[in-house]
Amino acid sequence: MIGKSSSLFIAGVLTGLLVACGVGSFVLRPGKQADSAQTGKTVLKLAHGLDESHPVHRAMLFMKGRLEELTGGKVTLDVYSGGVLGGENECLEQVQQGELAMTKVSTAALENFLPEMKVFSIPFAFRDRNHFWNTLHSQIGRDLLQLGVARNFKGLCYYDSGDRNFYSTSKAIRKVEDVGMMKIRVMPSRTAKDMIQAMGGSPCPINWGELYTALQQGMVDAAENNFPSFITSRHFEVCKYFTLSAHQMIPDMMIISTKVWDKLPPDVQAALQKAADESEAFQRKLWEEMTEECRKTTIEKGIEIITPDREGFRKACAPIIDRPDYADIRKLYSQIQEVK
Repeated sequence: MIGKSSSLFIAGVLTGLLVACGVGSFVLRPGKQADSAQTGKTVLKLAHGLDESHPVHRAMLFMKGRLEELTGGKVTLDVYSGGVLGGENECLEQVQQGELAMTKVSTAALENFLPEMKVFSIPFAFRDRNHFWNTLHSQIGRDLLQLGVARNFKGLCYYDSGDRNFYSTSKAIRKVEDVGMMKIRVMPSRTAKDMIQAMGGSPCPINWGELYTALQQGMVDAAENNFPSFITSRHFEVCKYFTLSAHQMIPDMMIISTKVWDKLPPDVQAALQKAADESEAFQRKLWEEMTEECRKTTIEKGIEIITPDREGFRKACAPIIDRPDYADIRKLYSQIQEVK
């Protein structure tokens, strides 16, 4: 496996070759995004922290191919995977500064920048997956894509990250009461912490990379995520139970720096938006396939899959939206509930 320093070196060499050949580029070197030079090919730098087998990365490559087709090869994407240019927050900061053209970010990570994004993390905000996608493709979803403009970025499309479910080491979660007194790892999100507390548990915001050890050593009793993450992280090696609670559906968002977007000609903007929209549909299909494959793998690994009565979980979390901290998204939440 190529290390971070080696990847950066190779990226620098390739970029140098582009410049040496007189190719205009939005990418001069890793960590620096600049205006297109000359009249040659425009290269938009896109970075993320996932591995290259992930549906999101594969969707990005699909978007790259479609963008090249739609622009006759004049515009392309340079995709950096595996966090070689930083983690999610680092990439987001680079996008805001215009040093990086594009990245994928969880809407949960945007809560600190855009309070409206909290609505995606409200437990059971969506009735089912049809309601979820109908919302994202409604005017509500389109408006949310534009909210970051004041923060120097805008959304191009949404990517599927499935629904979030509990999985535990030694104690099964069969009903909401089982969450009580359990230490459960959550994302660094206020809403995620409030959710676990509403169920009676103790939220523990542990870094994803440290979670395997935390589960193995009993620092936490459970975590929550989707089937693909459960398998690719190998958490099945230390957990015995997977509970289909489906308590959250939090999308990813493909964002672009407005400092880069505003410099693109209208026809290139249109081509990039079209390529992004098509990549969303492509990624959804890949995600569904991977989720089913990982569900089967979970069964093969001897993990007990539990289908609980979700109503108890729903009732425990229902008061969250009425708390003072969520007054700013209460109207938006109500509008989402009205989406068919």
